[in-house]
Amino acid sequence: MIGTLVNCATILTGSFIGSRLKKGIREEHQEIMMQAMGLAATALGINAIVKYMPQSEYPVLFIVSLALGGLLGEKIHLEDRFKKFVTGFSNGNLAQGLSTAILLFCVGTLSILGPMESALKGDNTYLFTNAMLDFVTSSVLASTFGLGIALAAIVLFFWQGFFYCLALLLSGVMSPAIMAEISIIGGILIFSSGLSILGIKNFRTMNMLPAFLVPAVFFIIKSFL
Repeated sequence: MIGTLVNCATILTGSFIGSRLKKGIREEHQEIMMQAMGLAATALGINAIVKYMPQSEYPVLFIVSLALGGLLGEKIHLEDRFKKFVTGFSNGNLAQGLSTAILLFCVGTLSILGPMESALKGDNTYLFTNAMLDFVTSSVLASTFGLGIALAAIVLFFWQGFFYCLALLLSGVMSPAIMAEISIIGGILIFSSGLSILGIKNFRTMNMLPAFLVPAVFFIIKSFL
């Protein structure tokens, strides 16, 4: 898992550098950077939706996934628990920034394909590429939300570790079809996160994260039928 470790290290480094820059950035400049990140997240979300929607074999699956995942997230109060956790590190808007960071770092195709390529082929190219992108993103996010963005590296480690282990155990089940469905859901959640940052609508995006599990469960069950 050398690629994942490098990816996490770049997020930690980028977060530290970004948090140092925050002290030298005036409030109005931080605001415009937040708006820029909101627009960037919105654009990335739209791009993922447009790119992967045509590849979907089950056009309704992402709707069912969001509905079931959202219900599960609300049931266990995922977002409230998350915010309660991060308030121990910041009294500001760190929760919103971490929510966006986790989505941007974990949902991208590179972050899903990367650990699978690493597990199955020993190829870390995708993960190293993703590491450079996450370095820039974490620097910008930390300059707005603070050093707490580094906590996203922990989530990334377990997220990529999950796909790494899953690829080893279920190599015959994991397919481009599953990743396409997950990427569609990810694009929608990144889009909603961008709208929240821009102040257009405050979505409870964190409560929808369990939606990522639904396509995997669906395809696993389908493979045994």
